[in-house]
Amino acid sequence: MAKNKTAYVCNECGQDFPRWQGQCSACQEWNTITEVRLGPATSARNAKFSGYAGSTDKQVQTLDQIDLNELPRIPSSFKEFDRVLGGGIVPGSAILIGGHPGAGKSTLLLQTLCQLAETMNALYVTGEESLQQVAMRANRLGLPTSKLRMLSETSVEQICEIALQEKPKLMVVDSIQVMHMSDVQSSPGSVSQVRESASFLTRFAKQHGIAVVMVGHVTKDGSLAGPKVLEHCIDCSVMFEGDSDSRYRTLRSHKNRFGAINELGVFAMTERGLKEVANPSAIFLSRGEEEASGSLVMVIWEGTRPLLVELQVLVDSSAMANPRRVAVGLDGNRLALLLAVMHRHGGLMMADQDVFVNVVGGVKVTETSADLTLLLAMVSSFRGDILARDLVVFGEVGLSGEIRPVPNGQERLTEAAKHGFKRAIVPKANVPKKPPQGMEIIGVTKLSQALEAL
Repeated sequence: MAKNKTAYVCNECGQDFPRWQGQCSACQEWNTITEVRLGPATSARNAKFSGYAGSTDKQVQTLDQIDLNELPRIPSSFKEFDRVLGGGIVPGSAILIGGHPGAGKSTLLLQTLCQLAETMNALYVTGEESLQQVAMRANRLGLPTSKLRMLSETSVEQICEIALQEKPKLMVVDSIQVMHMSDVQSSPGSVSQVRESASFLTRFAKQHGIAVVMVGHVTKDGSLAGPKVLEHCIDCSVMFEGDSDSRYRTLRSHKNRFGAINELGVFAMTERGLKEVANPSAIFLSRGEEEASGSLVMVIWEGTRPLLVELQVLVDSSAMANPRRVAVGLDGNRLALLLAVMHRHGGLMMADQDVFVNVVGGVKVTETSADLTLLLAMVSSFRGDILARDLVVFGEVGLSGEIRPVPNGQERLTEAAKHGFKRAIVPKANVPKKPPQGMEIIGVTKLSQALEAL
């Protein structure tokens, strides 16, 4: 009888080690290496790894010999979901959707499958809830329940055998952390079980042309639980985010082999389930009736569309030796950099001031087009000046005080004009030849010009 082997695997990156050690030498993380019991090595197991991407043909081909006919995508019945996926669900693709407990992952997928089951075969596999619990949720949401096929199972081999009999075009596995394979000796949820189960389901999806959506848990820091191999083997990784005290949820793409990344879809959680928000800018622009200093609207670019967001800044005298710099929704290092630029090229010193920055609506801004907006909002709060409500600003600021252009300037201005903004301060290179009707556009090249334009 073959003896079971033991390996030590890092929970963060999936690196294997012959013995336990405190720090992973691959990702430099501490106390992430756990012991994993492996099954006996057999020839059948080696055959399982052939055709990882779904193709078992070993023939070498040139690029011009490959069939380029694009597979028709499956619409998910949610335009926002289709936008994040790049236009719809690709047959034979493996999709991983993660999010915090209660964010609405299962609700979104249940609504999607109930609608799609009316026109095609769909299979919903649950390993965390009973079939009665899922049926009660579907009835509470008022979803059509007569066509959707349900299965309660945690064995990956059994799920794939039943899927071959049912022949669905779309299958949901909720969740990958409770799935297990019989030839892997460790418990469900371990590194090896998650890795092998996801790999098996990915190969199954590609070999049989069945789109598989896997639900993944997240850790306390918001990242997907399990090894990084889990994100490498799937085709699309999306995160469902939302605060517990907010009714709005955002769906963001982090990896997509069939479309653009960083796409953003916005949903609203209601008593009847998730409803898509067609105009998310209207949500993030819900400004109060009372005007206040330090409030300014910017236009950021999310995936393939512009998004108007309100930025609020509070500058106040500090009673501490080291004034506080707090940024919510923005990079704190970027804030410190722009404060230095303001002192050197704007003539305003805020070394003895507390600076608090907040992006309204919980949006996380990662691009540099918010630089100019942040600086002008800081000046407004520092001086106590109230800016016009119909003013919109965007632009990147360099270390020498120059205002750099940002991509898609024309589309940003057009979106702002749709929402009633009459005045804009933008980089001079982003000023269009034909501005939107009724909008005054001021092009600036230096920070001093932007301060004068206020």
